[in-house]
Amino acid sequence: MAKANFETPAFRPYPVIPILKPGVMKGNGPFVAKPAMQESLGYPGELVDNWQEVAIEKMGDLLKKYRSLRVYLDACVKCGACTDKCHYMIGTEDPKNMPVARQDLLRQVYRRYFTFAGKWFPKLVGAKDLTKDVLDDWYNYYHQCSQCRRCSVYCPYGIDTAEISMAAREILDTVGKGQKYCNEIIAKVYKIGNNLGLPEPALRDTLEGLEEDIKDETGVDVRLPLDVEGAEVLLVTPSADFFAEPHIDGLIGYAKVFHQMGISWTLSSHASEAGNFGMFIGSYENMHRVSMRIREAALDLKVKRLIFGECGHAWRVAYSFLNTLVGPFDFLDQRYPIPQHICEFTYDLIQKGALKLDKSANDHRRLTFHDSCNVARGSRMGNIPGGQFIIPREIIKACCNHFYDMPPDTIHDETYCCGGGGGLLTDELMELRVKGTLPRMEALKEVVDNFGVTHMAAICAICKSQFSKVLPYYGFQMDQIISIHQLVGDAIVLKNTDN
Repeated sequence: MAKANFETPAFRPYPVIPILKPGVMKGNGPFVAKPAMQESLGYPGELVDNWQEVAIEKMGDLLKKYRSLRVYLDACVKCGACTDKCHYMIGTEDPKNMPVARQDLLRQVYRRYFTFAGKWFPKLVGAKDLTKDVLDDWYNYYHQCSQCRRCSVYCPYGIDTAEISMAAREILDTVGKGQKYCNEIIAKVYKIGNNLGLPEPALRDTLEGLEEDIKDETGVDVRLPLDVEGAEVLLVTPSADFFAEPHIDGLIGYAKVFHQMGISWTLSSHASEAGNFGMFIGSYENMHRVSMRIREAALDLKVKRLIFGECGHAWRVAYSFLNTLVGPFDFLDQRYPIPQHICEFTYDLIQKGALKLDKSANDHRRLTFHDSCNVARGSRMGNIPGGQFIIPREIIKACCNHFYDMPPDTIHDETYCCGGGGGLLTDELMELRVKGTLPRMEALKEVVDNFGVTHMAAICAICKSQFSKVLPYYGFQMDQIISIHQLVGDAIVLKNTDN
């Protein structure tokens, strides 16, 4: 791995509030989207001439559209409960990465143009004019928020910094200053069907190659079908599952589970992407357009069930928004959850004793589990409170003999983000990503040192990609991150349904 041109944070002997370094991350924003990318999403290609007027008008529209946004901007009393809860604040030590300070970048402008006190007595209430410097700070620091919502867990008023970051990014897009990574990905979905720009012939060849690999390894014909009309299940999974490690082993695990149960299923070349980056840029219009492809695929293929693969933000959009965005799904089988997570599906089978699992197949691994933030704080699983925490762990325990949780203040709803979520998984933000993952790496090191943990499982494509990249910076191996359904796939005792 090439040597980084920044210093990896050192593990701390005991987590403490860092000594602040004002401005240390100023100017570390991501690349700006090219005009064609912007325009394909319905935004101006470049910064418009009257950007101040457009930005203030857009802010007014959002305040009317989302009542919560005004509440969040009005409610903060600067109590300090959130100051040391953000992983980027901990890792970068830049005070503008304190959630309250990041919120204030938008709050100051809101007060100036939308409150009586801010219009007439701006200095008394910390109101500021919207200047180019302020706009640049928005672009810089609202792209140093992964929208993980950890700060909201500790806020006594429940202020959701993620909603404020999403609003700021939507305003930036509206004036013509969008982020290249997110907007390019959304444009690929519209053009081809997935985040990676993988066309149907390449996708089909990839799946056929995986079938051959499984046959060579197990001697069993496990299919990974594509565009099969009349299949019972449509699986919508992150496109990283089709080619990247460790994601691809998770996809193989899904296939083995479906095979073992004799359930007909299919992937779709039209909706070959579970992820929805429309959420990251705060645009419900683009969330709707991306989600509509899933509805179209389900209708075209005449499926009965809709199951999502391992992806944190994909599941949050599916769980929280899918039915209202592109529903109703009254043409699906109403006996099953709509949608359903692959972990819910597999857990149900385990509970019924329908899967034969050999736990010893994973004895070379000692596992811990990373709660992905969008699953932990933005969704649920199953029909039990806290199911999003219980179900993944129970699957791991059913497949493995050695499982150890990380410290309690770093898991469940207090989990730390991987450091690459919220549309920040791009190479130009590598310094931010490495520094932002410090608290998770500290928690991982604790169970490695105390229990000999060898692998960390996750159910989010972004988490897996992020950890694969940043683990070596902290002295770990990139292959220490693993998919839950790789554990399932390795433990499952297959039968050849053709015999």
